[in-house]
Amino acid sequence: MIVQAREDLPTRTLVVHCPDWSVLASDPGPSDPIVVVRANRVVAASMAARAVGVEVGLRRREAQRRCPSAEVVAHDPARDARAFEAVASSLDAVTPGVEVVEPGTLAFATRGPSRYFGGDGALAERVAWMASGALGDRWPVHVGVADGAFAALLAAHRAREVGAASKVVAAGEGAAFLAPHPTAAILHALEVPEVVDVWRRLGLATLGRVAELAVAD
Repeated sequence: MIVQAREDLPTRTLVVHCPDWSVLASDPGPSDPIVVVRANRVVAASMAARAVGVEVGLRRREAQRRCPSAEVVAHDPARDARAFEAVASSLDAVTPGVEVVEPGTLAFATRGPSRYFGGDGALAERVAWMASGALGDRWPVHVGVADGAFAALLAAHRAREVGAASKVVAAGEGAAFLAPHPTAAILHALEVPEVVDVWRRLGLATLGRVAELAVAD
């Protein structure tokens, strides 16, 4: 996602993540059960749909069985991208280096902005406030800061899990933060299900176990 400043030192990175972005991009009502489908599988679901058991990865028929009243919406990357432009543009005042990783997720290097706004914590809080304001406070926004874009993305997911706006992983603590995550966590950044399946069959349940392997292995 972000170019590294040194080969052995991941760039300090901030990630903004808006979960289930495809739902918001479809312009739902505040409590509508919405299911977004691609290739006959759920890729996003509204909170109303999730409340009755709809999950990402379910087949369309199973999702409709669990939530008969759900509106099924086809995944539309162009629509998602257009809707996300307002969020990306809202951060122009923070840095010109914003990179949209995918609709619903953006990232930028924190070095300059963090110094200007008084540290990673203050920067994360400000960015969360600005991105949320760009959406009219209609959708949850979570911010993660860590060494490297992958760790920052998982930090944003952690913020979501605990109901916080942001999560900052201290510099130098990225490896310790990543270690207990299940190997499937890498799917948030890379579509490599076959690799994750191999890791599982080898008994490598966490990213920490994978990191312990010798490079040749």
